[in-house]
Amino acid sequence: MMFVDPTSRAVVANQADAEGRLRKRDGVYVGTLPPSENVANTATRWAGVRWTMIRWPLPDDPRERARLMAHELWHRIQDELDLPASNPANRHLDTLEGRLWLQLEWRALAAALRSQGEQRRSAVADAVFFRRYRYSLFPDAQREERLLEVHEGLAEYTGVAAGTRNAAEAVELALANLSSAPQHPTFVRSFSYATGPALGLLLDAADPGWRKRISARSDLGALLARAYRIEPADDFVTKAKQRAAAYGFETLQAAEGKRERDRQARLSRYRSRLVDGPTLRIPLFRMNVQFNPQTLVPLGESGTVYPTLRITDVWGVLTVDDGALLTKDWSTVYVAAPRNTTGETIEGSGWRLVLKPGWTIRPRGDAGDYLLARE
Repeated sequence: MMFVDPTSRAVVANQADAEGRLRKRDGVYVGTLPPSENVANTATRWAGVRWTMIRWPLPDDPRERARLMAHELWHRIQDELDLPASNPANRHLDTLEGRLWLQLEWRALAAALRSQGEQRRSAVADAVFFRRYRYSLFPDAQREERLLEVHEGLAEYTGVAAGTRNAAEAVELALANLSSAPQHPTFVRSFSYATGPALGLLLDAADPGWRKRISARSDLGALLARAYRIEPADDFVTKAKQRAAAYGFETLQAAEGKRERDRQARLSRYRSRLVDGPTLRIPLFRMNVQFNPQTLVPLGESGTVYPTLRITDVWGVLTVDDGALLTKDWSTVYVAAPRNTTGETIEGSGWRLVLKPGWTIRPRGDAGDYLLARE
């Protein structure tokens, strides 16, 4: 494990690296992370070692510190568990209906965590019906949510379960995640940080052996329904709509209607800057990326807008603070057209690109677009 100060890039690690970049001092290993590496809470390979990287300083709250470290430790070993990383778009969770029925599910999961016996089972059934109804609205929803819940949901569940002293504390932390989740600007990636711990703890209570059977193809929602004997129902749409009122459906719907109008205006701005152009097209080869998962904005088939972003690749370092468009296959990133096209540092509205030798900016077509290419 390594702790990294993002300002000074100073590293403190608990073991040596494989290339001699760290030196032993007072029982730990210290050094400096080069600018070519991003600083983030993540699992990463550097200097011949796969590390758990944690940004310094750590959270003040002891439980939050333990949760964060356990979450990222899980990511370091997830490939060994045959639970590979996956980054599906989950664009439906930035729509009015997707967000509405997800938040209803969150409220039902919170009710389940607060209760026991038949009351818990009833709340779990509500959560399952809300989830099934959401899946019925969006063809790719079940597959994409399942993938991210295995990738990030299980990591966050591990952080909550391993970072607390007992079951009551774990439930308290999971409830805090569910309570804070609606405040995130978007849900497309952050949703699993709320559902993962809730689903995992409810499964622990009903089916303690579920973790031994987990695989990359597992569906945590389906496991929950099975554990609580919630049978598939042809009338799940009716059941979902009937139960929605008990969880504040009308108030949520009004709030999401306003957000949807604001979202459409934001999408129009991003589409004008990053799709209709003029733009700079930057190919991705072996990128290392740092971003805020709580702020991503899906832009249809064009890809996803990352309001803030830092990418390192063979061509240099791209830093974005006002939106970049990453294609669905993660092969290309687009930013607004550059102000200058020569020199080591290229800049445009809301971004800065520091190039390595051998790379240049070239015109692309005759509409003011540009392309990053080898010289």
